[in-house]
Amino acid sequence: MNMLSIKSSLIGLAMIAAAALAMALTPTKLTASTAPRIDLETMIPKQFGDWHQLKELDVISVSPEVQATINKIYQQTLSRTYINSNGQQIMLALAYGDNQTDSLQVHKPEQCYPAQGFQILHSAMGSLHLVRNQKNIPVKRLVAQQGARIEPITYWITVGNQVAVNGWKWKLAQLTYGLTGKVPDGMLVRVSSISADEKSSFSIQQDFINAMLDGMQQTDRVHLVGVLGS
Repeated sequence: MNMLSIKSSLIGLAMIAAAALAMALTPTKLTASTAPRIDLETMIPKQFGDWHQLKELDVISVSPEVQATINKIYQQTLSRTYINSNGQQIMLALAYGDNQTDSLQVHKPEQCYPAQGFQILHSAMGSLHLVRNQKNIPVKRLVAQQGARIEPITYWITVGNQVAVNGWKWKLAQLTYGLTGKVPDGMLVRVSSISADEKSSFSIQQDFINAMLDGMQQTDRVHLVGVLGS
């Protein structure tokens, strides 16, 4: 065998080995398959603290194209509007997917809102204080506008039992699960309100989220705020 044939054989063997390693390291087991089934409708109470659900009110009526993308990524979605005794309203949107791979990542509000004709005016990282255990979780805060409608938005994402808003944190959490052969599930939690007063809106949203978490079962809170937040 000449040197060219040897080199070609070595390259071929290296390619086969690389393919085999990639296959071996590709996670295949869904974490959701061994966990109790999630039901967003029953997980989130319709009344908690000073808040109760307003029926027949959606967060956003999405286009057929966006809805098709959402249906591909998520197994369950939940959209509700709540009101308190002061007449303040909060819109809640949850989306759960049992397969958070690179091809099926969460559909972030930065994508969803512009697809519905909104303009993103502001976008910044922030933290949400959880009163129950005196800890903070990272969140993203946006302000979107469509005509005269101004909508401050707070959202975050969970990957498995971790909160990961930034792209690199999302990828790190995904890889951590992947090293154990598991594919994590994921949740997007979004609250918003219609108001030009951003500061007041974000404060009310934080109070709403804490009241909602207090009204939930302890075993369910981890799906929304991760292990550290639950």
